[in-house]
This record gives sequence, structure tokens and C-alpha cells, in this order.
Amino acid sequence: MPEAIGSNSEFEIKFQVEAAEAEAVQADVGRGDSRQERLRALYYDTPDGALAAARIVLRVRKEGAHWVQTAKAPGKGALHRLEHNVPLPPGRTAPRPELMRHAGTPIGTLIERALKSSAATVEAIELVSLYSTDIRRISRQIQIGDATVELAFDRGEIRASGKRRAVCELELELKEGDPRSLLELAERWRARHRLWINSISKSARGERLARGVTFGPAIKAQARRLEVPKSKRDGSSVFCAMLESCLAQILPNASDIAAGSTDPDQIHQLRVGIRRLRTGLREMKPLAPGQDPGWEPALVEVFRSLGRLRDRDNLVQKIQPRVSHAGGPELTGLEQHERPSASASEIVCGSAFQQVLIQVIEAALPDPAASSLPEKAVAAWLVKRLSKLHRQVVRDGRRFEELEPDAQHRVRKRLKRLRYLGEFVAPIFDRNAKRYLKALGPAQDALGAHNDEVAALATYREVALRDGRAWFAVGWLTARQADSAHACRVALAGLAKAKPFWKAARK
Repeated sequence: MPEAIGSNSEFEIKFQVEAAEAEAVQADVGRGDSRQERLRALYYDTPDGALAAARIVLRVRKEGAHWVQTAKAPGKGALHRLEHNVPLPPGRTAPRPELMRHAGTPIGTLIERALKSSAATVEAIELVSLYSTDIRRISRQIQIGDATVELAFDRGEIRASGKRRAVCELELELKEGDPRSLLELAERWRARHRLWINSISKSARGERLARGVTFGPAIKAQARRLEVPKSKRDGSSVFCAMLESCLAQILPNASDIAAGSTDPDQIHQLRVGIRRLRTGLREMKPLAPGQDPGWEPALVEVFRSLGRLRDRDNLVQKIQPRVSHAGGPELTGLEQHERPSASASEIVCGSAFQQVLIQVIEAALPDPAASSLPEKAVAAWLVKRLSKLHRQVVRDGRRFEELEPDAQHRVRKRLKRLRYLGEFVAPIFDRNAKRYLKALGPAQDALGAHNDEVAALATYREVALRDGRAWFAVGWLTARQADSAHACRVALAGLAKAKPFWKAARK
């Protein structure tokens, strides 16, 4: 049984509620022994944004007649957050926030670290209000299994610098018991009201509103990779850490895309996150024999659907300008060629994908009862897999120009698996694995560019059947294939000289 959430942390999942479902969700939450309250909050930071840079949130919120000062920061998992609340005296105006109120707590320690670069002490640090929220909340508690879960439907707005942004979301917070029970309940509500996960907090949306932007930057794979203590590196723990690493990239990108972002970088990074997850499931499944989730079909569908959007954008924004620069004619309507039937938002909000996200979150929760390989067997298995992938990529790299396009594409996929698996497990073997992983970069870039041109060539051939002007691009790209494949072979030769970090660690 997983540990219950302590008083200094919270476990919650938030869903975006679309306008068409808002009244139904409100009525559903409002049944039975529910309560209504108005929550008005002011959010603070230092003038240089030191707290936000450390992903720490500080607010003072009026709850009924009383004020509460709260500090929050990321916890150990995708839905865990550190939280510390300090009740303040009642009054008409918001009390002045004081960081010392959180001293002696885990989040107080994080605040001290965040302010180390500041000249002021924690006691004397200057704080400024950047944005505020005004929320009408309807909530009630539900007992499911051994868990107590609070349902909260929030409707209101975020305000910053005279600008406003609407809030309409459903939050499920674990008050006591097993987090898996909360996720079981979350899936019921998601399916019933066609909800989608929105991991972007009100504070993050407020910070964006204050800066005048709607969406955040694309989130790349984090350097944290594998957060598993040396004393807990059995197969199940390593597998769960891999899932958490993937969720840290997938959830924020998916949330912004679901909310309407069409940023090509976010779409690309979501696809990278999904590919990393699929790689982890394929290469690390033997570490946790009990894991057989059956997520592949939904992940593949979203990956390929977003890939069609990405290929179209790449053709219009990168390939065609190069063709035109080489003297080719301007082509119109490329963005309409094989136009996907669904937008990026519709793809990500799809029921099957949203269900898989909840299942991945659940699978990432530690479970001491799960079957697992012992630490030595984990290391042995990973050495075997990394060595095999390395050999295959180096072997095929030497004859890359001779391979058929499908075989060249397989080399690229193996190279990605080698990179992602290496990133996941590098801390298990060698802290100096960066040199080897860095050597993969040029080869992956070269093979990615080559693959983009191969895909573009196939598209131009189809376009040429209705627009003869596309034959220039067909000829130009065909002529480039030999040089592009040669560049791939040269880049892959660099990998052959790299020293595998896992072999060094095994000696």
C-alpha cells in the first residue's frame, strides 16, 4: 500500500471543464453534502521572480472570514506538491505575507535556497503582488475505498494588470488514503463529463497573464532523468522513475495543446515525450514484469496524428522556403495537402489518450508489492539492452548510404531508443555519461534532417500529380539524398568512437 499523503504535501488532479459541461459538472459536484465559498487570493513573488524561477508559489487567500498564507512547490511526482498553510487573523484587507511563516518546513527550506542569490534576508525580503484570483467554489467530500477525496468545482477568473482570464475546472484532492482510489474516481468523472487533464496551475496561468502570454514554452525532457535513491534501484522503482520522467514532459505540453496552443515546438516536444515513454515501456518492461498496460495503441495514434501536423508545418515553414531559395517555384496550398481531420487540441483531448494519461500516473505510483527485478539484475539487463542497441546503430551506421529508406528509418528509431534509454538510466552507471550521450546529438540531428527530406520528397511526389510545379522540389530533394545520407554516415561514425558509459561502470 502506498504511503498516505502527509500534512506537508498534497496529491491532486485537475481537469479543464468545457463550457458545454460546466452546468452539469457544477450540479454533479453540488449534490449531497456540498458547500459553497468564495476564494479571493493575491499571489506574491520577489521583484526579480526568484520564487517563480524555483517553481514556488506564495499566496494569501481569503477563505470565508479568515485569511490563509500558503506556499507550494513541486513534489516527488506528477501530481504531488509540497504545501504549507498558515492561518492568519480575519480582516477586511489582506495581511502582509511573511516568508518566515514557513520556516522549519520542507517548503521553507526550498524558499531559503531560492533566495540565496538575493542580497536580502528571508526576514527582510521584498514581496510584490503580481496577480490575483476570484473563484466561486462548490465542493464536497467522497469516500471511495479507503480514501477520502474532495471534489472542488472552481469557476471564476484570474486578474493581472487589468487583464482577465476565465477559470472553469474540476479538482480532485486526496485528503486521506490511497492515491490510486483518487485516480479511479478521476477516471469516472473524466469519462462522464468529457474532461481533459490540465496540469497548468492557476498560479502559472496568472504568471503568464501578468507577462501578457497565453501559453508557456515547450517543455523538453528534464535533466533529472532518474530520481531513484541508490538504496532503491530495484526494477519496479526504476520503472516508476522512468514514467515520472516522461510525465514531467508530457503533461505540461499536452495541457497547453489541449487548451489551444498550436506551437510547433510544443507539438514536437509532446511527441518526444510520447516516444520516450514508448521507449521506456519497450526497453524497460522486463524490469517490472507485472506491468502490461496495453497503452501502445492510444499512444501510437496520438503520436502519428500529431506527426502529420508536424510534417505539414515542417514542409511549409522549413522545406518549401529552401526549395524556393534554390530557384523552385512558389507553391500554394501545401498546408491543405492531406490536412488532418482533427486539430492538435482535439487529438490531445481524445478520450483514449486522456485515459492513458491517468493510467500512466497511477502506474508511476510506488507499489512495494509489485513484482520486480533486484538491483544487480536491473543493471545486467540494462547493460545487455544498451550494448545491443549500440552495436546495431554502429553496424548500420557504417553502411548507412547502402540501406533502403525503411532500413535507414529503423537506424534513426534505434538511435533514439539508445539515447532515451541512456538518459533514463545514466545515473545508475556513471555520472560522467554526458560525454557519451552528447556524442549521440550530431547523429540524431543528421538523421532527423535526412528523414524530414525523405518525408517531404514523398509529399511533393503526391502534390506533383495535381500541380506540375512540384516536380522541381522532387528533383531537388532527390539530388540531395546522397549527400544527406553521407552526412548521416559521418555523424554515426562519431558514435562508433564514443566510449559506452555502462561498460566502464561494469568493470
